[in-house]
Amino acid sequence: MGMSAEDERAASPRDEEWPEAEKAEKLARGAALKWASGVFYRPEKLEGLGHYRRRETQRNSSIQSRLKSTVQSYLEGVSAGLEQLRSAAQEVQSVCQDLGAARWALLDSADHFQGLQQMRELMEEHVQLASVVQVLPQIFSVHEVFSHILQLLHGQHLLEAHVELMMVEQLRDDILSQLHLRGLSSAQATVLSYFSGLQELNESLAKQLWDIVGSSLRLVREDPVLFVSAVRIIEREEKIDDTLLLEATFLPPGRPKGWRQKFYQVLQDTITGARFHAPRMDAEGPGLARHLAALQKDIVSELCVVKDLMVQCVPAHYNILSVCTATYHQALTSHLQEILREDLDKQGLFLLLEWALRVYHSPEMMGHPDLLPEVDVSALGPLMSSELVDQTERRYVMKVKASVSEWMQRTLEVEFKEWFREEEPETDHQGFFQSALPAIVMQMLNENIQVASLITDSLQQKIYNMAVEELEAFLSRLREALVQCGKEHQQDRAVPKYYLSYLLAVLNNNLALSNSVSSLHPDTACREIPASLQAALDRMQKKATQLLLEELLLDLQPLCLQLPSRKWLSGSQLVGSMCEVIDKYAKDFSRVRKPVFTLLLAESELLVASQYLRALLQRKMVCKSREERGQLCHRLLQDATQLRELFCGLGLDRSQQSLEAVFALRELICLEDPALLSLEVVGFITKYPDVSDEHISTLLDIRGDVSKEVRHVVLEMMAQHPQVLPEGYRPIFSTILVPVPELPFCLRKGKCA
Repeated sequence: MGMSAEDERAASPRDEEWPEAEKAEKLARGAALKWASGVFYRPEKLEGLGHYRRRETQRNSSIQSRLKSTVQSYLEGVSAGLEQLRSAAQEVQSVCQDLGAARWALLDSADHFQGLQQMRELMEEHVQLASVVQVLPQIFSVHEVFSHILQLLHGQHLLEAHVELMMVEQLRDDILSQLHLRGLSSAQATVLSYFSGLQELNESLAKQLWDIVGSSLRLVREDPVLFVSAVRIIEREEKIDDTLLLEATFLPPGRPKGWRQKFYQVLQDTITGARFHAPRMDAEGPGLARHLAALQKDIVSELCVVKDLMVQCVPAHYNILSVCTATYHQALTSHLQEILREDLDKQGLFLLLEWALRVYHSPEMMGHPDLLPEVDVSALGPLMSSELVDQTERRYVMKVKASVSEWMQRTLEVEFKEWFREEEPETDHQGFFQSALPAIVMQMLNENIQVASLITDSLQQKIYNMAVEELEAFLSRLREALVQCGKEHQQDRAVPKYYLSYLLAVLNNNLALSNSVSSLHPDTACREIPASLQAALDRMQKKATQLLLEELLLDLQPLCLQLPSRKWLSGSQLVGSMCEVIDKYAKDFSRVRKPVFTLLLAESELLVASQYLRALLQRKMVCKSREERGQLCHRLLQDATQLRELFCGLGLDRSQQSLEAVFALRELICLEDPALLSLEVVGFITKYPDVSDEHISTLLDIRGDVSKEVRHVVLEMMAQHPQVLPEGYRPIFSTILVPVPELPFCLRKGKCA
């Protein structure tokens, strides 16, 4: 049904006033329609319509009754609240009336209050005067108390003197505090002047306290009473300082005294002054050793006194043992730095490093059983920083280096003089020539390395590196001395008398150094000889070997000058004489140890082979006939065979001999058909790649039957097969220079034979 206009006008104000009610009603209607459409969607469901109507009617009645009950209780509460509000309003009105009356009464009594203010001021003045009268006897007796305190201080009755001193200070501070609160700062100067004696007494007491603290290590052993009294006084003053600082309203003059901090300072100054501000000590080893030993003994003794006695005389929070330990540690750190500023010798530097890095932490000092476990310096850091240790180690290495260098130079001078003695060098039990040089040098270097190992691995490594450098320098100087000796021998072969023997001794010494130098390395797992040192040893061996071979060459040259010749070709004992010279030298070479002996044999054999070939190529003999060429081949075969058998008999294997070049050269000369020379020469230069065109040309000249065409073919074949020296090849022909033949003058552009 539609609504009338009156109903709409009537509903409109209500809807505007209660929009939530309208929304709720619409939601309820929507829910009801949804429910009804769900229940009665079939015709047969309409039979239960009456049942649903009754149930909903009962439900609505129940809801309405609950709503009425709720509204009724709400209205009753509102009524009670309104009644209480009316009662409160009446009471507030009554209180306002009473306050107004009180205000008018106070205004009427204002004149009477002014009289009360004057009475209050009189009362406060009376209280102050009463306080002053009460302390007047104490104020008047201040100077008498000063005299008594002074007497007590002179009699070392410190605790009694301090009690009276605190009382006088308290009296002065109370007066000053009252003046400060009332803003009477001008009167404070008068009070301070009256109590001026307090300052002198405080200073006198403090002087005695610090004297006692300075003698604390002695007092705690003899009579700790004075020291304990001093500590108690310091603690009293510390508590007064803490109280005044906590209140922070007025701080009397001279506060805070900070006597506990002063206690630590005096104790630390006493420790550092007694041990570490001594006069300048002897920078040499013995004086420094005595000084360090005295420090070690005194520090251990004094720390034991602190640990066993002083700790019992002071409060636990003083941590007196830790303070003293840290003081000794810091003082030692500074003291060692001062010592290091001196120009210490190597012994002094070693003692300092050993003492700081080994002795200090050992059971002989800070790790002493009487100090453990209370004393622990591990948390205080190292006595010497890593930078200072490294710097000191380098200084020590430089000192040792200078000493080693000087000592080695003297050893070299002695060795050089021994080379010119009128007797042979010493021999070992096997008859090998030697001298004491290797043993002396190695012993000195090894001792320095072993001594350094007592300090640190880094110092040992530094000394090892220094030893290697000095040994290299020594070998270089020894080589120079050997060269000088060789020059003097060249001028007069009779000087030195046993020149060869001492050269052999030098080779044995060099071998001994080479065999023992690896034992110097600090790391037993690393026994390799440094490359630079090995090169110095090799140069030394090479120079001594060269001088020996020069002697051999001087004796062989007169014989080599007779090669080749018609006399030699017809059959002479020339090579036999050479074998005698070689055999004589080989007997001398037998006085060196086998590795060097084998080297000398190999070098001697190479020298003989090269000299033989040089004589044959430089003073070429041209064969005039086939018979003469056969005679030359026969002589070459006999000479090479005789020399080869000699060296084989001396112990040099054929594979190590260079005389095979003589046999190969003989094959080229003995070849019947010159046309085959090109093939033979290719094989020859393949085996001996250092052969040049000039060498081959000379060989072809010696044959005497080679035409220009064959020569041209041979040289062309060599040009087509250039050779490269293989690794490890021992050159023999490259040291032999032959005269270059003069080329004929040619007009055409063709190559001249």
